[in-house]
Amino acid sequence: MVNNLYFLLRKKTIKNRSMRCLLVMIIVFMTISSNAQKIVDTLDSSGGKMVVYADRSWQYLKDINFDGVLNERLHTELVLDTTIGFIQSWNHDMCYTSDLQNDPAKLKDTIWICVEDSSSDRFQIPFDGIITSSFGWRKGRNHNGTDIDLKTGDTVRAAWSGKVRYAQYNKGGFGNLVIIRHENGLETFYAHLSEHLVVPNQEVEAGEPIGLGGNTGHSYGSHLHFEVRFYDIPLDPEKVIDFKNKRVIDENLLVHKGTFGRGYSVRGSNYSNGSYNSNASNSSKKYYRIRSGDTLSGIASKHRTTVSRLCQLNGIRSTTILQIGRNLRVR
Repeated sequence: MVNNLYFLLRKKTIKNRSMRCLLVMIIVFMTISSNAQKIVDTLDSSGGKMVVYADRSWQYLKDINFDGVLNERLHTELVLDTTIGFIQSWNHDMCYTSDLQNDPAKLKDTIWICVEDSSSDRFQIPFDGIITSSFGWRKGRNHNGTDIDLKTGDTVRAAWSGKVRYAQYNKGGFGNLVIIRHENGLETFYAHLSEHLVVPNQEVEAGEPIGLGGNTGHSYGSHLHFEVRFYDIPLDPEKVIDFKNKRVIDENLLVHKGTFGRGYSVRGSNYSNGSYNSNASNSSKKYYRIRSGDTLSGIASKHRTTVSRLCQLNGIRSTTILQIGRNLRVR
């Protein structure tokens, strides 16, 4: 997570003056160091113990081996059950960690989800605005979310408490995008933002600001494109949320293969402007698993491509830190 230390200082996440001074010294030290992935220090902070690397990145100690599982029951039912075999990993650079391979037709039984914990995790409206476009078939494609009108700079908030998985510019059409994974088993997408206010691995509470509304990506006028996804498969947000009354329709959500819209296509349908092109092919895609010492330029040379093309395929920047063990699309 490049520049996360700068983010802490800019947002004044760490209030203690001596701690902030120490962070400044660490940033200076790491700027002149080139030994990536080497731990240079550990710090105590309000969010827990931090591990600081020599490549200007840091990570909470509790996040180092985090596998992304926030709901053990659903993980057992959907991922560990080989008859379903859904894919879901914890990746900060992939918009869809399953590469859209999860097939809802494999759901033979109804899956129960408790959308809202009435005692602690209550739903909060991402933005209280007029709905300008709903989920459904539109111009030959399925629009996979709900568009909410806003002005650039308006505050966008987390719908439920959870953990930020993705917070960067997405070249697939979303523009500045935040994805939050929730303990209820869902992920929510907040697209076309003008600014991110959170970073990957950050824990957020329902109603906490996570970004500012905008008009980035494939967007025609400032608005929030809001999606609710179940293991990468889009759900109609208006069947889960009563936007007018700012509450969930029912805290119990029953998911089965008939729950999802006809626009969902398995195995990597091409996303554009909040929709899928169901005719897109995934057969030519190729991935490379990142190893220690790898660089974008080295990977590009090995696979006869360019750094800019790798960045375009993966929705990353040339300065993005490569996470060992994660897959990078090279074709």
